[in-house]
Amino acid sequence: MLSAASCSWRWRSWEIWLILMVFVFYAGDPAPAINEAHYLAKAKNFWQPQWCAGDLFVTSGKAHTTFYWVFGWLTNFFSLATTAWIGRLVGWSLLAVGLQRFSWSVVPVRYASLLAAFIWLAGIEHGNLAGEWVVGGIEAKVPAYGFVLLALERMVRGHWKIVWPLLGAASAFHVLVGGWSVLCGGLVWLTAGKSRGSLVSQILPLAIGGGIALFGLLPAIWLTEGTSEADAIAAARTYVYQRIPHHLLPADFAPSWYLRHGLLIAMTMIVFAIQKTDQRIRAVGWFTVGAVLLAGIGLLLGLLPQSHPDLAAKWLRFYWFRLTDAAVPLALALATVRLLAVPSRWGRGLGWALAGLLGLIAVLLVARHSLQKAEAGLPASCDLHSQGHFPDTSVAERQAVCRAWIDACDWIRDNTDPDAVFLTPRHQQTFKWYANRAEVVNYKDVPQDVPNLKEWQSRFDRVFPPELGRIRITIQYSELQKFRKQYGADYMVVDRRIAPYSMPLQKVYPTALESNEYYAVYRLP
Repeated sequence: MLSAASCSWRWRSWEIWLILMVFVFYAGDPAPAINEAHYLAKAKNFWQPQWCAGDLFVTSGKAHTTFYWVFGWLTNFFSLATTAWIGRLVGWSLLAVGLQRFSWSVVPVRYASLLAAFIWLAGIEHGNLAGEWVVGGIEAKVPAYGFVLLALERMVRGHWKIVWPLLGAASAFHVLVGGWSVLCGGLVWLTAGKSRGSLVSQILPLAIGGGIALFGLLPAIWLTEGTSEADAIAAARTYVYQRIPHHLLPADFAPSWYLRHGLLIAMTMIVFAIQKTDQRIRAVGWFTVGAVLLAGIGLLLGLLPQSHPDLAAKWLRFYWFRLTDAAVPLALALATVRLLAVPSRWGRGLGWALAGLLGLIAVLLVARHSLQKAEAGLPASCDLHSQGHFPDTSVAERQAVCRAWIDACDWIRDNTDPDAVFLTPRHQQTFKWYANRAEVVNYKDVPQDVPNLKEWQSRFDRVFPPELGRIRITIQYSELQKFRKQYGADYMVVDRRIAPYSMPLQKVYPTALESNEYYAVYRLP
């Protein structure tokens, strides 16, 4: 085993660079990735309030103010796509620094952190319970997880006075990622023995961390300020039962999700069990236990909806399963690469063989994921379900639809008033990104403050009424005129796959000199 001193800053920088390249290989598809159009559109409006000023979502309550402050100013000088790539490189670099430092603090073996990166990525993708990811498009949780990794490195080394401010920084970016990590860090502190120091010695660092966390906590609290209890519960019900049950509601999780995450937990326990532990790897284990316990609480809350749906919605909206999806594969990654340095109870050879096998599987899974993304060459938020495709849609058709969508948005950006408001297809999430125009409502862009979430629900139910299958917009003149009057809507973008016939409205795109097989734009009456 190498000493910490033997890992020079040059070597650390080299490993960090390699980890960053793995992240680019894994998640470097064209912008916007999933959620980038969501976060960066709001960040742009935060710095340029006149941009899409008629859009319900971007003008709604600002839940992630720290993220908007840190990254949104870039939109004053760069396009959204360039801003996304700058943000990705900053966020992924922070993750790479945190992972390299954390890995080296537990397993001071060269290139162990690189192998840990592969195992972590594969474990998150194929072993998650509720759809969490860490390395992807830039959004608030990416830098938050970077600060969590830096805090974990300080934690396992016993430098607790630095841990709490770092977790405060994580909370400032994403209050739930940081907040849940604080609770799990508290469990590690309680089990750390004499090395943890006294509680009194933690008061000032905790106060500093808490002060930093207010930059994330206060905006979250302000989202519900001045709202009635009934409206707050109604908003929670929309959030949990309609909008993102796949992240929040245990009854909505497929049985295979429970199986894969259970197997991941079992595999992690086995890898821990076959090696002699020390204080540092035990700290990793206790942090992971805390994350799994939080998920267990979430599962218990998941029993409430049938008998107490309002109470369940109120509590399930806090993403109880988020941290276990990231922490368990991280623990597996570090425990696995530790077999390269510490003989297993089965002997050094078997330990190396297990580490090599898991590492090889992880590399192959990451490579397959990356090559599939490269084959399509499409932004994740303009592909598959986010563009209304069936799972078996060919790559060629997905590419054609995306090109047609961007062509339609480009025409809208170049040929309509910047203040125009549009009715858009329900499933898309990149209209503002490409067209730079406001829209009445879409399924993805859900406000997080209670009044605007209530308005989103009202708009969504009117624009995409259930009797039309939730994907069609009414073409009744009376309704369209009401949309113009109530929402300021000027145009409607029609997905020709859903409505292949011509509308009894004035079509403005495609013109006689242009063609677009998949999308058309109509002026509202």
